Amino acid sequence: MKGDDGIKNAAFEPPTPDFGRRRASPAGAGAAAEAPPVEEADEGPCGWGRCTPEVLQLCNNPKGYLAAYSMLAIFQGIVVNGLINVSISTIEKRYELSSSLTGLISASYDIAFCVLSLFVSFFGERLHKPRCLAFSAFMLGLGSLVFSLPHFGSGKYHYGAKVEDTCQISGANSANFTCSASTKSSLFSYLYVFILGQLLLGVGGTPLYTLGTAFIDDSVPKHKSSLYIGIGYAMSLLGPAFGYVLGAQLLNIYIDIKIPESAQMDQDDPRWLGAWWIGFLVCFFAIWFLIIPFSCFPKYLPGTAKIQAEKVSETHDDGSEALVETKNIGKSFKDFPIALLILLKNPVLMSLILATTSEALVATGFATFLPKFLENQFGMTSSFSATLGGLVLVPAAALGQVISGILVSKYKMDCKNIIKFIIGTCSVAFLLNTVFLVAKCGNEPFAGVSETYNGTGMLHNLTAPCNANCRCSSSRYYPVCGRDEVQYFSPCFAGCASYNLINKKKTYHNCSCIGKPKRENVSEDFLFEAVSGKCPTRCKNLTLFLIFFFLAVVFTFMAVTPSTVAVLRCVPDKQRSFALGVQSVFLRLLGTVPGPILFGFAIDSSCSLWDVNECKTKGACWVYDNERMAYLLMSISAACKSITVIFVVMAVFLYKPPQPSPALPREDSEMISTIRA
Repeated sequence: MKGDDGIKNAAFEPPTPDFGRRRASPAGAGAAAEAPPVEEADEGPCGWGRCTPEVLQLCNNPKGYLAAYSMLAIFQGIVVNGLINVSISTIEKRYELSSSLTGLISASYDIAFCVLSLFVSFFGERLHKPRCLAFSAFMLGLGSLVFSLPHFGSGKYHYGAKVEDTCQISGANSANFTCSASTKSSLFSYLYVFILGQLLLGVGGTPLYTLGTAFIDDSVPKHKSSLYIGIGYAMSLLGPAFGYVLGAQLLNIYIDIKIPESAQMDQDDPRWLGAWWIGFLVCFFAIWFLIIPFSCFPKYLPGTAKIQAEKVSETHDDGSEALVETKNIGKSFKDFPIALLILLKNPVLMSLILATTSEALVATGFATFLPKFLENQFGMTSSFSATLGGLVLVPAAALGQVISGILVSKYKMDCKNIIKFIIGTCSVAFLLNTVFLVAKCGNEPFAGVSETYNGTGMLHNLTAPCNANCRCSSSRYYPVCGRDEVQYFSPCFAGCASYNLINKKKTYHNCSCIGKPKRENVSEDFLFEAVSGKCPTRCKNLTLFLIFFFLAVVFTFMAVTPSTVAVLRCVPDKQRSFALGVQSVFLRLLGTVPGPILFGFAIDSSCSLWDVNECKTKGACWVYDNERMAYLLMSISAACKSITVIFVVMAVFLYKPPQPSPALPREDSEMISTIRA
């Protein structure tokens, strides 16, 4: 059985009237005489014109295309969802940008994607899809290059003077805090370069997940489509993981490569900035190399015409397929409104799109804020929580997509059974969502937040008599754990006047705010009074949380590949790419864009201590109410998953398998003619 090469497959026996009809034989007069949707003349060897080396023909099949598609998806994920997310805080400091402006940089990709997605997917259905992906690789590489250019135009990094984090009682050494009107930095103009880079990346990413996915569905038998798409989507999830690892390692290199001799700073110094730009240059060369394989693929892979002829239509029976086939909708720009209207009026498609949008909101929210949740709930460092979050999210998501692709392929599920399968996975994910109730943690003692300074000072006020003369800044958060098992905002707020380095870890002494050890077996001459970092958490629920959350992510992403396959099945054959484009717009406008905003608002509402500087300007949140955060995130997740299940159930009841259709009604024909006119 060679389904990949279009050889006759036992899975494609002549269908019964109750199941559907062949795609190559749409209902209506004269349908039997029509040519199949894919001409064998469009199939060709792999190469460039007359240059078709024999070795390239080994890749002229769905597996070869899937390998190239996966590599491009990986590098797109490395740049867009990995390197940019890791580098954004460094870019913010280097170019003196506010968080709202760096948020605009992050959103620029989605803006470009939304603007172009409908048009690319509409017109791209009849274009040479592999060459469209070659253009995609060109734009992704160019965007990566442009994003790195500000480093080369902004000159050497001026790191400034070192800021002490201990209690400086002497007036001569104390920082002089003044409020002054902010002036626009000379580096501000580089903001537009970053936005341009993101827009180019958005232009490059649009064909990848619309035309690229549709080409996979074109080239393989129906029962293998879910497996190939699942593998491709799983590979795309490796990109952000590689991007985070690569970006984190590059940030350990000084931004200008060579550290000035007069600097005397290491990676723990607040002035340190890493070489964020190197990764973008590496990806620029790697992505442009992928232009070569995509440019040599033919318009259709060998055997595609036979595969398309054997496929059975599962389009939702609302008359749309007869409408599209009879009037040949999609060949000109005049057809764009009616083509869009046909999809928007498809109740099964819209139910699936709204269901996946609700899931996307939760997925992107957790992808953005899971490290922050782990950091605050379980007392981890930001770097370790980010690493642990990636180790949970990426393998679980990839595993879920591969498993679902295998199951749908193995059991040869039709469209209705695929939708039922989605109901099952989403329901299990909803039940696993209760992990936030059983694995939440309370807050550790925090001086000035949850308790006073040994009976002095007030709650929700970091300043107390023991540190009043230190002139500490609440804008520099360097938590330390005292020997009294209480956490302090910084060595300065703990009243520590000196420190030593022991095994590259700071230990503090002469701390006026730290009390005696709470445990009786600790001697008075303790080696230090405070150590850098947060106090070890007494919460033991981390393992339980990670197991349940891992399973929840697996079942959540088990719905991704089947939902894509269901979207491709429930629409007319000529509108598959356009349907993916419509889905992409909804996913971003209602899912991936508002998801982090909604989760960020929920997390901010659980804040216990805000950064309010000497100018009374509100900044970041330093301490959160852990239980409130857990309840809020669970509520959002549960609500979205409930909406997902409701819409998928609606899709099952609304879906009608195709029946032998009558000729196109006269009123529909007249309506199309009027719109085109």
